[in-house]
Amino acid sequence: MKKLALTASFLTAAVVAASAFAQMGPGGGMGPGGMGKGRFAWNQTYTPGWTLMTPEERTAWQAQMREVKTYEECVATQEAHRKVMEERAKEKGVQLKPPRQNGCDVMKARGIIK
Repeated sequence: MKKLALTASFLTAAVVAASAFAQMGPGGGMGPGGMGKGRFAWNQTYTPGWTLMTPEERTAWQAQMREVKTYEECVATQEAHRKVMEERAKEKGVQLKPPRQNGCDVMKARGIIK
């Protein structure tokens, strides 16, 4: 029985690790193709209302934010998104949490936008 439990634990850990690596994409780390300069992950850390969005909306949001070229455009896009998410949160009777970090500031610091 212990052998079965140990095997199940190992397989679970392997599946979790494999899915984490699969989500990183090519390169995985901070180098080319990873999350270094030129790449940025718009996710729950930088996006207010992330949990109120459908997977399709999240994908569209990420694509939209990857298209911004300047800091001002980034901020304007974020503000428009926040207004939509505030309305959605109000309709659902929940409090919209602020982002943990300002993604536009991070993108500017990394040289992704001007």
